[in-house]
Amino acid sequence: MKTIGLIGGMSWESSALYYQIINQCVKEKLGGHHSAKSLMYSVDFQEIKELQHQNRWDEAANILIHGARSLQAGGADCIVICTNTMHKLADEVSEAVEIPLLHIAEPTARLIVQAGIKKVALLGTRFTMEQEFYKAKLTEDYGLQVLIPNEADRQSVHDIIYNELCLGQVRAESKQVYLDIIGRLVQEGAEAVILGCTEITLLIQQADCPIPVYDTTRIHAEAAVEFAVG
Repeated sequence: MKTIGLIGGMSWESSALYYQIINQCVKEKLGGHHSAKSLMYSVDFQEIKELQHQNRWDEAANILIHGARSLQAGGADCIVICTNTMHKLADEVSEAVEIPLLHIAEPTARLIVQAGIKKVALLGTRFTMEQEFYKAKLTEDYGLQVLIPNEADRQSVHDIIYNELCLGQVRAESKQVYLDIIGRLVQEGAEAVILGCTEITLLIQQADCPIPVYDTTRIHAEAAVEFAVG
């Protein structure tokens, strides 16, 4: 079994889900008392959040690179960044180590393509929804058409992530806000929705939605297990 290196803490709420899912999947695959070989380098999310919103991405990259190198030195066989937004820095992190980085968007996109879906809604932080580092992976590498919410809805999605979900607050009224936004995207032609923030799975599940839901937290964690045990 290979050792999974996790860069977590962004937020720790979703990092805990990664650890849980990864170990559950290893047990399902191998049985008995098997659990995952893993290392986690967990950052202080307050520092990362401030750097994100101040557009100080070079400094954020240095933090992630230090984490990745620490994991490599500790014996990790791959790097998993436990957040969608910080994949803005995936290339910088990947180039700083000799072990592979497992990109969160790739296994998600492969599943969507395999399902024959062409037009997908993307929910996440404003960074993920508005910038090209994530959408381009979906559109250019996998030929998907990506829909994002309107300006006001993007702000609502973003604020609920940072002000509630990252603090462990799951509110019924916020779930309804998200479902209303998804409904408007369905009216625009969305055939599925990507939960493109690892905290959104705390709020939205498949049973809530009329279209397929792609939970990037679970998909990424399962991809890490596939790498580790095959």
